[in-house]
Amino acid sequence: MTRFIIRRMGGLLFVMLGVSLLTFFLAQMVPVDPAATALGANAREEQIAAYRAQIGLDKPATVQYVIYMGRLLRGDLGQSIRTRRPVIDDLGDYLPATIELSLAAMLVAVLVGIPLGVIASLHRNSWSDALARMFALVGGSMPVFYIGLLALGIFWRQLRWLPGPGRLDSAISAPPHISGLYTLDAALAGNWSLLTNAVGHLILPALVLGYFSAAVLLRMTRSAMLEVLGQDFVRTAKAKGLRDRVVVGRHVFKNALPPVLTTVGMTFGSLLSGAVLTETIFSWPGLGRYATTSVTTLDYPAVMGVTLVAAIVYPLVNTLVDIGYSLIDPRVRVS
Repeated sequence: MTRFIIRRMGGLLFVMLGVSLLTFFLAQMVPVDPAATALGANAREEQIAAYRAQIGLDKPATVQYVIYMGRLLRGDLGQSIRTRRPVIDDLGDYLPATIELSLAAMLVAVLVGIPLGVIASLHRNSWSDALARMFALVGGSMPVFYIGLLALGIFWRQLRWLPGPGRLDSAISAPPHISGLYTLDAALAGNWSLLTNAVGHLILPALVLGYFSAAVLLRMTRSAMLEVLGQDFVRTAKAKGLRDRVVVGRHVFKNALPPVLTTVGMTFGSLLSGAVLTETIFSWPGLGRYATTSVTTLDYPAVMGVTLVAAIVYPLVNTLVDIGYSLIDPRVRVS
């Protein structure tokens, strides 16, 4: 098991190196001068040239990459042109909000999608199966921004059941910074009113973001369960007189779990790196909003940092999924 994990982590390092190389040279192809954009339209040529030299843009691309990798190995992603702060500090402020939202959305997806998929597979072609497939169809076809605006209009503006945009009410201060996750930090601080407010603000964006993921998990769980239900060993287990609950829990679901686990991992990776629309609609100060603002202001170092983080999420999640696979199915460890 240890050798398997070491091999997967070694492969992850090579993937990250390739991602950094690709990310850097793709950013170089953007036909805009970040120095001129940062200084504004009234800047003189000598000012632009001096600023380009200051941030290292006057050097050849290969030299810039070597310098970039040297800084990256020290945890230095450069300084944001827009905020004038180290990009790593900006990411430290914005990334926890995205992680909190993604974890909540993933929890919604798992608690809704997997049970509905199991129920749909066990009652194939029944009314419950039809409702589950309709749920998946709507969740997979409706745009996230439309669902988000609809949810805000109904549950915040009209019914006043849930709080509106943002992570907290405007009159409430953030909890002491421990992890950056407001719900966790409020709980650790023992501030239950703050925790209630943070959870209230988290519900709507998590439901909206988790709806699409729940639909994906539902379809995958139903498909995997139906495939296993048709296997000979399942019919043998039923013929031996085992209860349906034992057959489903011990034999069917366990063997249907690997593709479901893969879908959970890939879905979480997409949530963590692609929650741009949801964060924009709900004014959620996460990585998606930071990326959008950085792109519109042509903040070259910030765009590089966000892209690198988003690109690393997928291979990292894939590696964790592979390790999880090996725990479920020991045969994977020899591959």
